[in-house]
Amino acid sequence: MGFIRHVVCAMSGGVDSSVAALLLKRRGYSVTGVFMKNWDSMEESGVCTSEKDCEDAHRVCQSLDIPFHQVSYVKEYWHEVFSYLLKEYEKGRTPNPDILCNKHIKFNHFHKYAINTLGADAMATGHYARTSQEDEDVFQQTHTAPPTTLFRDRFECRNPVRLYKGADLFKDQTFFLSQISQDALRKTLFPLAGLTKDFVKKIAAEAGFHHVLRKKESMGICFIGERNFENFILEYLESKPGNFVSIEDGTVMGEHKGWFTLTLGQRARIGGQKNAWFVVDKDITTGDVFVAPSTNHSSLFRDTMRTDRFHWIADDPPPELVRTQMMECHFRFIHQMTLIPCTVTLNMDGSVWISLSQLVRALTPGQYAVLYKGDECLGSGKIIQVGPSEYTLQQGREHLIAAARQKEKTSEPVS
Repeated sequence: MGFIRHVVCAMSGGVDSSVAALLLKRRGYSVTGVFMKNWDSMEESGVCTSEKDCEDAHRVCQSLDIPFHQVSYVKEYWHEVFSYLLKEYEKGRTPNPDILCNKHIKFNHFHKYAINTLGADAMATGHYARTSQEDEDVFQQTHTAPPTTLFRDRFECRNPVRLYKGADLFKDQTFFLSQISQDALRKTLFPLAGLTKDFVKKIAAEAGFHHVLRKKESMGICFIGERNFENFILEYLESKPGNFVSIEDGTVMGEHKGWFTLTLGQRARIGGQKNAWFVVDKDITTGDVFVAPSTNHSSLFRDTMRTDRFHWIADDPPPELVRTQMMECHFRFIHQMTLIPCTVTLNMDGSVWISLSQLVRALTPGQYAVLYKGDECLGSGKIIQVGPSEYTLQQGREHLIAAARQKEKTSEPVS
C-alpha cells in the first residue's frame, strides 16, 4: 500500500474552503480541516460571525469524516495586522487587511502550524489561484530559509514556484496572495485552481453542503461587520477634527472627525452641502482633507507612484528588470480592476517606480500595487508615494503659460 499524503486545509465555514477539503479527500489524501479564529468577536457584541463560521466548518468536516481543529491567532492578528492598520490610518494611508492577513497569519503562522505542529506534507486553501507546481511537486519541496540580503540569491532558488491567476478570472484571488513568501507557496495546494465559482457551488450542492451554500459571500472586513467604518475606527483612534477644504479655491467647506476616517475617492459627507464632494488629498500635519466637486475631478487622477521594498514572489527581482532597470508589465491596486499596462523602474533600495499608460482614479497610499506578466502574478509593493495629479499638472501648465505671457509683455519695447 502506498504512502498517503497528509494535507491540512484552512476551513472558513464558506463554500470555497468546504469544496477544497472535499476535492482533497477525493484525491485520496489524508485531510485535516482547521478553522482559524483571528478576531475576538466577544468584544464586538456578536457582530463577527466567527462562532457560526466555526460550526459550519465543523459540520463539513463531520460530513467528510475528517479530523477538525480550531486554532486561535487573535493575539498575532492584533499585533501583526490590526495594530499595523491603525498606524497606517494615522499616517493618512489606507491599508489592505486581506493582503496583510494572508501574509502574516494564513501563510505564515497557520502554514507553520500545519507543517510543523500537525506534521502535514502540505497545506491547502480555497483561494482561486494556481501555481507552477503539480501536487506531487509540492510534496517534494524542502524548507527554504528567508533571504538575509536585500534580494534573494537566485542560485539558492533555481526553480522558484510561480503564482498564476485561477481559471475563474472574475474570482481570481492572486491579488490577495501577492505578498506571500516563496517558502509558503512551495508547500501550498489550491484545489480550486481550475474551477469556476459556479462549478464549485454545483459540487457543494451535490455534496449536500446546503448550510454553506445558503451563506452570503463574505465581503468587506470581518472585524467591522455591518457597522459604519467611521464609528468603528473612532473606537480605536482618538478623534482629530479638521477641515474639509476645496482643492480649487481653498474654501473651508465643513469639518471632519479625523483624516483617518476617510480615503481618497470616497464621497465626503459635508453638512449643509447640497452637491456631492469627493476626497482628493489629505494633509496630516494640518488635518486638512481636500475635496473636489465631482467624482471624476482631475485632482483624483494620477499615473505614477512609488512603492516600498517590492515583494517579488518568484524572481527577486525579475532578470529583465535587473538587466535594464526597467520592465513592461500590468498593474492593479484594487481587486478585479482592469489590468493597466505599465513601466516599472527598479530603485537601489528594492523599491520601484511605476508609470501607468493611462491616468487612474484615486491611487491610494497604503494600498498595494500588484504586478502581472500575462497570467503570472509577480508580487506587490505598498504604495508610499503618488505622483502629481492631473489637476496639479494643469495648474502648473497654466502658471507657465501665464508667466510666459507676462514676460512677453514686460519685454516689449516701449514706443
